[in-house]
Amino acid sequence: MRRGEVWWVQFDEPRPVVLLSGDEASGFEAMQIVAPSGVDLTGIGIEVSVGAIEGLAFEGVVRLAFPQPGYFFCTWQTTLAAEWLIERAGVLSSATLGEIDEALRLSERQGPSTPAATSRLGEIRDALRRGEFHDLRRQDGE
Repeated sequence: MRRGEVWWVQFDEPRPVVLLSGDEASGFEAMQIVAPSGVDLTGIGIEVSVGAIEGLAFEGVVRLAFPQPGYFFCTWQTTLAAEWLIERAGVLSSATLGEIDEALRLSERQGPSTPAATSRLGEIRDALRRGEFHDLRRQDGE
């Protein structure tokens, strides 16, 4: 188990994650791979695409939000115990890992809130209410 590997993890149901660091003794820092938002995140977050080009049997994104005053963002970053890892799904390229590292770096910076960012946050909230954000589901045969 090493940085850049994608694994299926048993949360409430099997979900894909990319390992970012760690070891079996202390746990693994990982980011959940989720479905693309379908909303323009410019100014409020970043999505790094992963999928078939990486040799995976599914398409998804690693999503990170930029800090905004007055908003608390859900995060898909967590620490996992080795026994939660079910099955290895693939390995990300060094280029994709570089994109994730840059997104992590950018997401740690606090920026000023702008009307455009506030508007996009409203769009995302509305999309969530309409049920347009869906988790990746492991399909039969994968």
